[in-house]
Amino acid sequence: MPQTIEHPQSEREKVESWRLHVLIEAGYPLPLAEKLAHSEADLHRAVELIQAGCAFETATEILI
Repeated sequence: MPQTIEHPQSEREKVESWRLHVLIEAGYPLPLAEKLAHSEADLHRAVELIQAGCAFETATEILI
């Protein structure tokens, strides 16, 4: 039976994973969510823009 080696996630990886989850929950398509999650974009603003009716692509352009 093959064994898998688990490596602990760094704090940055944990934060980016959480950010990705929040963005996907807000409805962002995966490619844009990944782009935003790995950036310094304001997560709360990213969600607010979508809730205000902004298109995902436009919100991403504004934030990055």
